[in-house]
Amino acid sequence: MQALDLLMRFKTVRGRTVSVCAPLSVEDHLLQSMPDASPAKWHLGHTTWFFEAFVLGNTSRSALWNSYYDTMGPHVDRARRGLVSRPSLHEVTAYRAAVDEAINEALQSNTLAPEQHALVELGLHHEQQHQELILTDIKHALGTQPLRPAYRADLDRVGQGAITPLAWIEYEGGVVEVGAGERGFSFDNERPRHRVIVEPFALASRPVCNAEVLAFIGDGGYSEPRLWLSDGFQTAQREGWRAPLYWELLDGQWLHYDLTGLAELDPAATACHLSYYEADAIARWAKARLPTEMEWEIAAEGLRARDGHWADDDRLHPAAASATGLAQLFGDVWEWTSSPYCAYPGFRPLAGALGEYNGKFMSGQMVLRGGSCFTPRGHVRASYRNFFPPSSRWQMTGVRLSNDRGVR
Repeated sequence: MQALDLLMRFKTVRGRTVSVCAPLSVEDHLLQSMPDASPAKWHLGHTTWFFEAFVLGNTSRSALWNSYYDTMGPHVDRARRGLVSRPSLHEVTAYRAAVDEAINEALQSNTLAPEQHALVELGLHHEQQHQELILTDIKHALGTQPLRPAYRADLDRVGQGAITPLAWIEYEGGVVEVGAGERGFSFDNERPRHRVIVEPFALASRPVCNAEVLAFIGDGGYSEPRLWLSDGFQTAQREGWRAPLYWELLDGQWLHYDLTGLAELDPAATACHLSYYEADAIARWAKARLPTEMEWEIAAEGLRARDGHWADDDRLHPAAASATGLAQLFGDVWEWTSSPYCAYPGFRPLAGALGEYNGKFMSGQMVLRGGSCFTPRGHVRASYRNFFPPSSRWQMTGVRLSNDRGVR
C-alpha cells in the first residue's frame, strides 16, 4: 500500500475509534465490569501505544498500555486495568493526538521503511479488533447495570420480523485449499494456505434464531446434561445460565438488552451472546452439530464479505435472516465452529514481540468465523480466524448448524 493511501486509511480507522467512544461519558470510559473486559480509556491508550511502540520504536509507556507482550516488559494485569485512573481521559486523548501527528508526518514525508508500512497496516487491523471490543465491553458494562442504560438511543432498532425457514445446503467436500493466500493482508494465524480433506457436509442456510433458542429453553435444554459437554454443563450450572446473556424473563415476557436499552425479544432475530458450550448443546438438541472451521471456509469462499450487517450499518444488533440461499455467513454474529484454535501446518509467527500476537493463545480456545454487527466492514475475510474460550458469552457470538451430508 502506498504511503498516501495508508495515511488516508490511518486517519479513517483512528477517527472511527474516536467516534465509537463519542457517546460515552468520562465515567463510562473508566468502567471495567469483569476481568475479561477492558475500559474504553485503556483501549484508546493501548491502540495508540501499539503504533508508538512497534512503528515509532518508543516503548517508554509499555508498562502502562502493553497488553500481553511479555517480551516488551511488565504490564498491568488485565483484571486490574479499570483501577488505572491516571493518566486522565484528557491526557490519554492528548497522547493519542500526539502519536497520530507523528505517524501522519512520517507517512506524508514518506520516511517510513516498507517494513514499517506493514506494521502500520497491522496496527490498523489491530485497532479495528479493539473497536469491536470497545462495543462488547461497554455493552457488558451498561447491560449489567440496574437501569440498563442505552449506549445510544438513536440506533436503528428493527421491529419484529418473519422467521425465514431453515434449509440445508450441501457441499461435496474433497481435497480443498484453505487459509489466506499471499496477496492482501492477513494475520499470521490464517497462513499458510494448505490442503485439507473435508468429507461431504451440509450447512444450515442461516444462523439459529431467537425462536429456536426459546424452544431449546422450553424443552429444558439448560438442565439436560445429555446435551452438554461435561465442563460446559458444570459451567452452566455454576454460573446459573438459563438463557443467553442479556435475556430477562419479566412477567412472562422475554426481554433482552441491546445498546439502545431493554427491549422485547424478537423471535426472528439471529440469536447472539451464546457461548461455545451453549452453541454445542443447541446443535445437539437440534440433532445437528457445529461446522468445522474448514467446512465454514469452504462455504464462505467466493462470497462477498462486505454484504453482511456490520458495525458501519449503525444498528449494532443482529437482524433476522431474510435472504434465500446461504444467508448471513458474514456479519451479524460470529459463528462458533467445532474446531480448536491451533496452528496450521507450516505456521510461522511474526518476528520479535509481535510473534506473541496470535500464536501464544493456541490452547484452550475455539475458532469463530464470519464477523459480527460489531465488526467494521472490510475487516473480515473468508480465511479470518477469531478465537475465544468456550465459556465466553459477552462477545457477539451465535450458532450455525451443520451436519454430515444426508443426515437430517
